[in-house]
Amino acid sequence: MTATPLHGWIIIDKPVGKGSTTCVGWVKRALREAGVSKGRVGHGGTLDPLASGVLPIAIGEATKLAGRMLDATKAYDFTIRFGAETDTLDLEGAIIATSEVIPTEQDVRAVLPRFTGPIEQVPPAYSALKVDGQRAYDLARKGEAVELKTRAVKIHALDLVKFAPGEATLSATVSKGTYIRSLARDIALALNSRGHVTMLRRTHAGPFGLDQAISLDFLDEAAKARTLDEVVLPLRAGLDDIPALPVTPDEAQLLRHGQRLCGKPVNPGLYLATDETRPVALVEVSDSDVNVVRGFNI
Repeated sequence: MTATPLHGWIIIDKPVGKGSTTCVGWVKRALREAGVSKGRVGHGGTLDPLASGVLPIAIGEATKLAGRMLDATKAYDFTIRFGAETDTLDLEGAIIATSEVIPTEQDVRAVLPRFTGPIEQVPPAYSALKVDGQRAYDLARKGEAVELKTRAVKIHALDLVKFAPGEATLSATVSKGTYIRSLARDIALALNSRGHVTMLRRTHAGPFGLDQAISLDFLDEAAKARTLDEVVLPLRAGLDDIPALPVTPDEAQLLRHGQRLCGKPVNPGLYLATDETRPVALVEVSDSDVNVVRGFNI
């Protein structure tokens, strides 16, 4: 493989114990190992070290779409252990409350409709949200009281996939801003119990799923074999819900300079302008005018 810059997505199946930033650094090293020209690298949504699963990592011009990935719908499998709540709402924390009430499978199934659709939740104290300019988890680690505001989120789907005495494994599809640890806490409280997350696995992030994800070991092997371009998904893979808008080479040149195209007979909406197969820009069409939302230098 040559030193030609890569633009697209590497979908990592993040292992438990690794942070999202660590995985970004891993990809950067792989790019260097493969002899790829230096470019920007960023992730499309943080996963806690305790969590595993789909972590989209953007390369090159795809980093301009990382913000869209943060806003995307995501899906998770997670296990709630009933009987104890921790300060972090997961396995890593100290127990702060207990309950002798252990719900049955029927109890869990019965309560799930209350947490499906638009709901409000309070984020965990151990989160990256800022309070007076400081990260909430930094304040929590210092032993300071952290008060976070209730936020509106949407649970598109919530199903029980496995039940064992004292534990329930659920599958959830959620809107941006949803904290699964808070959801687990609130489900336990609604069952007159206490609970915390013992397993959290992201199965989808926007258009990307586990079937597209690769391990860090596989990434290393591809880098050493100089076949990294075979595991990079194209930039447009992150825009699977955006229709293409073919443009001519002259029109592409105008869009690359941020200029508007006028008189384009296209329905209003968001499009990916393409010159043959090459992405040119994310554009917004209104009143037959095509305006650049985000240009790509490819």
